[in-house]
Amino acid sequence: MAVTEDPGKPRNLSERIQALQDRAYNALFHNYVWQSIFRSGYPNTPRNQMLVVATNVFLHLHPTRIHRTHVKITHTYCLGGLTFFMFLILTVTGVLLMFYYVPSVERAYQDIAALETNVKFGLLMRNMHRWTAHAMVILVFLHMMRVFYTGAYKPPREFNWVVGVILLVLTLVLSFTGYLLPWDQLALWAVTVGHGIGGSAPYFGDETQLIVFGGFEVGPSTLIRFYTLHVIALPLIAAVFMAVHFWRIRRDGGMARPL
Repeated sequence: MAVTEDPGKPRNLSERIQALQDRAYNALFHNYVWQSIFRSGYPNTPRNQMLVVATNVFLHLHPTRIHRTHVKITHTYCLGGLTFFMFLILTVTGVLLMFYYVPSVERAYQDIAALETNVKFGLLMRNMHRWTAHAMVILVFLHMMRVFYTGAYKPPREFNWVVGVILLVLTLVLSFTGYLLPWDQLALWAVTVGHGIGGSAPYFGDETQLIVFGGFEVGPSTLIRFYTLHVIALPLIAAVFMAVHFWRIRRDGGMARPL
């Protein structure tokens, strides 16, 4: 009597290995726990890959598809991404610096001096924050130059260009407000020049000095205002505009292709 083999049973080693892989795949990704967290499924198909981006709370700001030319370093330079990376470094180092700094005219300079001499890696921390701020200003400027010279500001991306200009202004203001915080002679006189420029504004010079600098002279109120703007107000506003900037890139058809 002949014994027939089960057609569903693997016959050779390669089929057995493939069957084990399929079983492990189903056990890992086709279960209730995985599907309750990741609704789009494992990104093994183009459809699932797009769904992962579209349904993720962080990734949905980015386009689901990009052109092949967008990943070439000669075309994109990743200046926008590098600028955002600088912002993240500034956020982390800024939070660490807040542990060792008090925005007071009696303690500000002493706290900076103690940070550089008494705190382990304090000088490195401060220099990372300082040079990253300079790098962010340069990268924002270069990013806007690349957008302008490649025509990426043209319709339908003109609104996103306006958002980018606002981000440039916020970056410059963040750099300016942080310049006063060490409360040394260089920072004091630099902000004094800015105070004079603000007071020279037509019709609203006095109001500008009172609202922005806290008075007609640079003093303790100026330091408190600049500290509040630098660590709370301006970073939050910049984060909101960056989220809008990334979202508009996706809504406007993805990253612009170079001319």
